[in-house]
Amino acid sequence: VSGAGAARTALAPAQRPDTIPLSFAQARLWFLHRLEGPSPTYNMPLALRLTGQVDIPALEAALADVVARHESLRTVFPDIDGVPQQRILPVREARPQLTVTPVDASELDTALATAARHTFDLETQIPVRAHLFTTGPDTHILVIMVHHIAADGWSMRPLWRDMSTAYQARCAGQEPGWAELPVQYADYTLWQRNLLGDVEDPHSEISAQVEYWKQTLAGLPDRISLPTDRPHPQVASYRGDTVSFEWSADLHTRLEELARQSGASLFMVANAALAALLTRMGAGQDIPIGAAIAGRTDQALDDLVGFFVNTLVLRTDTSGDPTFRQLLHHVRERSLDAYAHQDVPFEHLVEVLNPERSLAHQPLFQVALVWQNMPSADIEIPGLLAVPEFINTDTAKFDVSVHVMARRDAEDRPAHLEGGVEFSTEVFDRSTVVSLVDRLERFLKAVTSDPDSPISAVDLLEPSERERLLVEWNNTTTNPSWDAESDSEPDSDARTGTVWVTDLFARQVERVPEATAVMFGDRTLTYAELDAASNRLARLLIAEGAGPERIIALALPRSIDLVVAILAVLKTGAAYLPIDPNYPTERVAYMLHDATPALALTTTALRPLFHDHPLTTVEYDAPKTTHRLTEQNPAPITDTDRTHPL
Repeated sequence: VSGAGAARTALAPAQRPDTIPLSFAQARLWFLHRLEGPSPTYNMPLALRLTGQVDIPALEAALADVVARHESLRTVFPDIDGVPQQRILPVREARPQLTVTPVDASELDTALATAARHTFDLETQIPVRAHLFTTGPDTHILVIMVHHIAADGWSMRPLWRDMSTAYQARCAGQEPGWAELPVQYADYTLWQRNLLGDVEDPHSEISAQVEYWKQTLAGLPDRISLPTDRPHPQVASYRGDTVSFEWSADLHTRLEELARQSGASLFMVANAALAALLTRMGAGQDIPIGAAIAGRTDQALDDLVGFFVNTLVLRTDTSGDPTFRQLLHHVRERSLDAYAHQDVPFEHLVEVLNPERSLAHQPLFQVALVWQNMPSADIEIPGLLAVPEFINTDTAKFDVSVHVMARRDAEDRPAHLEGGVEFSTEVFDRSTVVSLVDRLERFLKAVTSDPDSPISAVDLLEPSERERLLVEWNNTTTNPSWDAESDSEPDSDARTGTVWVTDLFARQVERVPEATAVMFGDRTLTYAELDAASNRLARLLIAEGAGPERIIALALPRSIDLVVAILAVLKTGAAYLPIDPNYPTERVAYMLHDATPALALTTTALRPLFHDHPLTTVEYDAPKTTHRLTEQNPAPITDTDRTHPL
């Protein structure tokens, strides 16, 4: 897809300046490499399981041929006075070494993982290395490790094709007879910078596109609330894992039909579904998702190995509970606009928008969707059976990255959808991500069956989850055992078997009355003291009308008094309504109107929260209340003290 209507100069070999700058995409990875330090986060491990007799000298020569053919694979990135540049090494200085290592089959996974976590020194080392692990005379794993700064997903097809051509030629004692590439990556870099123009020129292509993104992403949330298992660390380590999945041909077919009906792509359907699911999982109604776009906007780049991918931020508004078809239409329009303005490098967009920066997560978005629609790399190596092998680098670039590939059968019919969800192990458990994948599949099945239902109507629960929530976790007819040292249980309601929180507390008071129950600052209460204080306050509240089936509003700061108050309200048989003193007055007004509490317990300073509400208010710290509390009986509360039995 071309840019915003600008006339483009065809890509052709360029006059090379003394200093070749990095492409915008390379500049982003170079910066991240320097920020994080050498790491495997942006490694691309390409692996083939080879069955048959491997001609190792021919394989090593073929690898050298490929590196010689693609300048990106023999480029280093020195830092000259703080500015990185591309330095293309002569062929004689960039001959890659093929390391051949015999390994036992039981040790292969460890060997592959170690190879995948190699760290490149981008200033001095070419961004490619190769290993051949042999587990037997006719069984091998070939691993070609490329740093992302030199290649992308679309590069795999020309890379493997050229490897196959070169290997066949070298086995025959010949040099590969391929045609010269029309351009090299350095030509693209110079062309890209000339095409986009000067960022300071308001009439340049890049300025026009930047203006679109500034309007489109205005007010974007700094971070959405994902269902993480742990808080983000202050500095991300980019440790990760991957959950693989495969969805049926039936679902693949139904998704294609929905996309066809809506004039959309499969990617747009997946994007709309992911945004809707995140909303349902509590991430809000303004959902930014990162999407990789190939960036090969000129035919001369089709056969080139290099890093052309750009990242777009696709923002989806899920407010108003739209139907899925309505949401898909919105996503389609937003996506088409974004594709028409795809040339602004992501790193420059971050610089212009200047979002809140954090070393804990990526800027602008934390969830990515990658649709693997590049042509498959059909790997044919003469005399060998070659099967691609997946290697996990145990890294994650974002909190969550959903990768999907659509497979088709020999008759070009939908076969299945497969992929994986790469996730940060610092904030997610694997089980949480497995559940997220299951919910996404369930959501897609539901919306293909009824795309005109609101997104809120989609049932995300499995039958087993529903059983767990409604039955197992809601079983109030079984008394929990008190502890491993006692066979007895606290008193319970004989009619229902319900154990009251106050009964559990009373048992603890009986067991360890002098143990510390609560601490705040330099103040502490034992269980006996907490019991007595809450009994006194409970009697005072009962005198003001607190009791079963009533609600008591609690507007107290964090303190021991708040703990005493919560326990006292429960002892009266009432329910408590916690009101954060920092809530906006409109929020407090809504809560009081909605819950209609019988009375409020607060402090003198917070009494103004209730000025506009006609309900009895007890000021906990008022001298009158303090005097009344000293007159109350500290003995346990029973049904004879309450307004009604529990």
